Amino acid sequence: MRKVIGIGETVLDIIFRDEQPISAVPGGSTFNAVVSLGRSGVKCSMISETGNDRVGRNIIHFLEENGVDSSNINVYPESKSPLSLAFLNEKNDADYIFYKDHPNDRIDYIYPDIHPDDIVLFGSFFALNPVIRPQVFAFLNYARQHGAILYYDINFRSSHRHEVMKTTPNLLENLELADIVRGSEEDFDVLYKKNDPDVIYRSQISFYTKKFIYTRAAEPVELRAEKGLSKQYPVIATKTVSTIGAGDNFNAGFIYGLIKNGITRQEIDNGLAEAQWDSVIQNALEFSAECCGSISNHVSVEFGLQKKKELEQALLAMEE
Repeated sequence: MRKVIGIGETVLDIIFRDEQPISAVPGGSTFNAVVSLGRSGVKCSMISETGNDRVGRNIIHFLEENGVDSSNINVYPESKSPLSLAFLNEKNDADYIFYKDHPNDRIDYIYPDIHPDDIVLFGSFFALNPVIRPQVFAFLNYARQHGAILYYDINFRSSHRHEVMKTTPNLLENLELADIVRGSEEDFDVLYKKNDPDVIYRSQISFYTKKFIYTRAAEPVELRAEKGLSKQYPVIATKTVSTIGAGDNFNAGFIYGLIKNGITRQEIDNGLAEAQWDSVIQNALEFSAECCGSISNHVSVEFGLQKKKELEQALLAMEE
């Protein structure tokens, strides 16, 4: 089976409502996506870093019990694992405060085996951080040379607004490496003070990649792609408990859809048909809605088991 390699931060998310903590769950943008994919029967591994403490051990255990290979988690022997405080508002959207105790980021790891049509998920400030940029760029370049599909979730938080200028060269390199780019309304407001998907696509994205997904909370998802394809997809109505993992699980569902539909790097390079986009984005919307219905950062185990059965059936049908 094709596999997914996530590269990104791991944190403990402590979630607050009305200034009181209500939950603490392992998290991180890429981390959330690979856990949901692991629960859904997709072969996954995670490249990341954590502290040598109780939180770090729990994070690694959480990955393993959800079917994600944790052998490329770099454990710092003398530091504490990062924390994220997420404060939910009346719409169940979150504001964040991050705490990190890694004075000497270095992310040492051995590259996992990568085969053509494997999928690499990357994004957030982790993919831009100047301190670890040489290692991250080298891995992304290696993955691309080995025929992987690179999915980039920009996910640029307002807490890094003061670092936009410093990290722009790394952002542009990421756009150039990526096969598919997703960004949210918040990302482009922070980066460019723009919120029109057509303007953003023409001025910031299309020179680097033609495949662009723009999300904006409960508003329809916007797709822009080659051959003039421009389309909206309404989000799935759901009773929202928390939006913390909404975008991360959109990414998970999209990647699940690529594998379930047998979509290859060559097909992506040649331009996907509208029906293929419809199918993978429908999966993305389903994963995102499922996550928003609970306080967890991931799809439920039950939802994952159902998606695992669907994936097994789809892969068997491809082999016949």
